[in-house]
Amino acid sequence: MDRLHAMSVFLTVVDTGSLSAAGRKLGMPLPTVSRKITELEQHLNAKLITRTTRKLALTDTGASYLAASRRILDSVDEAERAASGEYSAPRGDLVMTAPLAFGRLHVVPVLCEFLQTYPEVNVRLSLGDRNINLVDEHVDLALRVGVLPSSGMVAKALGEVRRVVCASPHYLARSAAPQHPDALAEHPCIGFDVLDAGYGWRFVVDGKDHLVPIRPRLVVNSAEAAVDAASTGFGLASVLSYQAEAALRRGDLSLILRDYEAPPLPVNFLYLGQGRLPLKVRAWLDFAGPRLRERIAAVDEALNRG
Repeated sequence: MDRLHAMSVFLTVVDTGSLSAAGRKLGMPLPTVSRKITELEQHLNAKLITRTTRKLALTDTGASYLAASRRILDSVDEAERAASGEYSAPRGDLVMTAPLAFGRLHVVPVLCEFLQTYPEVNVRLSLGDRNINLVDEHVDLALRVGVLPSSGMVAKALGEVRRVVCASPHYLARSAAPQHPDALAEHPCIGFDVLDAGYGWRFVVDGKDHLVPIRPRLVVNSAEAAVDAASTGFGLASVLSYQAEAALRRGDLSLILRDYEAPPLPVNFLYLGQGRLPLKVRAWLDFAGPRLRERIAAVDEALNRG
């Protein structure tokens, strides 16, 4: 029996919550998964998992063996990385994720420069606004916009972005800009469903959080579409500062309700903090960190000049 492989199967069963889910993740038939667990239990002469029709439960022995297996497999992975030279020079495949608009506007340009500097590193970048599980999806590093939940991950701060409300000069020429968030009810609003859960826009009024319900006449599913719609003069849009920056620079949009903006949202790199950090990840953090901080600061400076 290949004990390391059996440990890996055991961990996958526990992490996915079922033999069938583990089989799908591993690309292994269900009977094979079941046999691997049985062989491991026979080898240890101990019951690791209690199986019922509804769920799996770890025995006390299984819980202890699970923790030990994780340590052993992490050590093996660490040794293989060191032996392959991953810690002597930046090389190998780097898997990252970032929000769609931020990734396209800011991560991709920096990433192309990084790849020219480190020719032995290959990158797979996944852009999307869904926060994925780095462990389950085998992702090395994520860029996240927003307040981070508590986790065992390491966060590296890059700056802050603002949530802004904007309208085109054409719209403001025919309709007076709202002077208070509560006046939004008098204006056609453009909803961006990733940000407008429940269709409410957040502001700060008299030092307190203030949620203003909106009834959008148009709902879109991308920031670009919200910015484009607002630029036509249709109504007001609420997006993140970097999403509207280009339109604001061109004069297609103007900021409104600036005195009531909600607190800025943090931007962070997020990555696993266990074990020695692969050099390819460290190289990216050291390379991209200062460049992305400059870009984020430049966005805020451009908005403050507007």
